[in-house]
Amino acid sequence: MKKTTAPRLKPRRKFRFNNEDLWGYLFIAAAMIIFCVFTLYPVISAVYTSFFEYKPFGSEFVGLQNYAETLEFSKRNLFYKAAWNTLLYTVVVVPLSLLLAFAIAVMILPFKKKTQSVFKALYYLPGVASGVALSVVWLWIYDSSPDGLFNQLLTFLHIPTQNWLSSTKTSMLSLMIMALLSGHGVNIITYMAALHGIDNSYFEAAELDGATFFQKVRSIVWPLVKPTTLFLLVTGVIGSFQVFMNAYMMTGGGPDNSTTMIGLLIYNNAFVYAKYGLACAQAILLTIVIAFVSLFQFKLMGVDVEY
Repeated sequence: MKKTTAPRLKPRRKFRFNNEDLWGYLFIAAAMIIFCVFTLYPVISAVYTSFFEYKPFGSEFVGLQNYAETLEFSKRNLFYKAAWNTLLYTVVVVPLSLLLAFAIAVMILPFKKKTQSVFKALYYLPGVASGVALSVVWLWIYDSSPDGLFNQLLTFLHIPTQNWLSSTKTSMLSLMIMALLSGHGVNIITYMAALHGIDNSYFEAAELDGATFFQKVRSIVWPLVKPTTLFLLVTGVIGSFQVFMNAYMMTGGGPDNSTTMIGLLIYNNAFVYAKYGLACAQAILLTIVIAFVSLFQFKLMGVDVEY
């Protein structure tokens, strides 16, 4: 019998730093420096600061006290109310925003490319404008006097006018309407790119079977854009959990903290009350919550999604 010898493994090549490697590291150096200075260092600094009570002439180490104060159940603790406001805002705004963007993208798709470009530019225009400028426009729309645009509409319909931003009943609704009626440009363009990637053979086969428009959307379009929907859902939830500009510019968190979001609460603790340690602790907790929510979304919707 012939002896079978096992194949000899080639010795591992030792790492050698050559000129090609040098150029590669030089090309990524700028991006790595920016990432380390403006992302990695602030995160590490926030984690470190969360264990201290800030003082102008030397901070005092307090351990987990800032985290305990954040999670404490008490009437003066606004963290849970801000968390509830943020959750309510996210649950309403994010799904409706995706449905609106998807519906608009489907309606734009049959037009010619030039017409599609016009619509995409129009919907993307609010994203280019300054958030402060948009807030000023919406403050005029929500003006509580009879001259406000929404109040004029209510007067025309013989409905009593509302104090949109000054009442606890309508303040959160006002922020939701503002979010739903602006800022869909990115979602629409992303959905349009996904729709253009669907092969026409699917629609031709559906037409031969006598499928209606809504059957095509439900059975062909929606399943094939599921990866895009998952991406927009995750990024939308992350952005919604970090919402700040709308609440800060429109209501300042009032009335009676009915529109205080977690982002605004962190801002107030850091830059209004100078509680930097507490603000950093709340920011770290928010980061952990966002990470778990994003992971849950991937586990829930990403089972049959192929990238």
